Amino acid sequence: MNKLEAYGHIAALAIRGELVFPTSVNAALRVQLALDDPDCPIDTAISLVLAEPLLAAKTVAISNSAMFNRAGAPVVTNVRGAIMRIGYQNLFALAAAMVVRQFGSKISDPALRNKAEKLWDHTIAVAALGRLIGRYVTGVNEDTALFAGIVHEVGGFYLLSRADEFPGLLDEDPENWHSASEEIITREVMRKLCIPEPVADAIEGLRDSFMSIPPDTLLDTLLLANHLTPVKSPLQEPQRDLPPHSDSAIDLFIDEHKLASMLEEAKRDAADMSAALLV
Repeated sequence: MNKLEAYGHIAALAIRGELVFPTSVNAALRVQLALDDPDCPIDTAISLVLAEPLLAAKTVAISNSAMFNRAGAPVVTNVRGAIMRIGYQNLFALAAAMVVRQFGSKISDPALRNKAEKLWDHTIAVAALGRLIGRYVTGVNEDTALFAGIVHEVGGFYLLSRADEFPGLLDEDPENWHSASEEIITREVMRKLCIPEPVADAIEGLRDSFMSIPPDTLLDTLLLANHLTPVKSPLQEPQRDLPPHSDSAIDLFIDEHKLASMLEEAKRDAADMSAALLV
């Protein structure tokens, strides 16, 4: 099976809903499905998190990170306190982060595992920077920007998890003739993971959209975060970046000092998130 056939095969399976997920993903999916209801009782959320010790540990850890505890509040020592501090939306994002990480757990090829780790570093960097861009630049809800950053490469993670079965699947492709299949795969993975439609639409728009001036949408937030982060995706294609003239346009709404400050804060936040998620 050549590369084109492999993409077509995986895309066809995805359309039929036959997605191959690690079994450990199911627990996080159950939490996501419950939290998708904003009226989910907190006791239900607590029970779901406590039922998964790994998620419980990560929830408490991230609630005590500088990202969510900058005012020096008391250390949180239980799941209830952690959920109250970070909120349902960030708990939803945390569950999604676990899903994304678990895709790499079934990769056996060392080169692919290394690529998955680099993609994770990029993912967390974009999520942390996107949160700040939402706060200071685009006015997009910063928790939504964080979540969108965490899941914006979920299609790439899924393909990496299947690449052991299809040698050469992720080799460089200058003519980009597999892009349509990749878009289908990403769309179906996001559907399976219950990614909200506005977030899914922004992620799908990353491939061929341009940033508006001034930037004011979730898509603009993701485009900016991908462009400005120094931690690049190992799967990134040239057309997914901003056009060459964009740097001068960015100067109109982010001055050099502010950008440096945001990049430094995002670097700290990404390190905090990575540490908490490694618990």
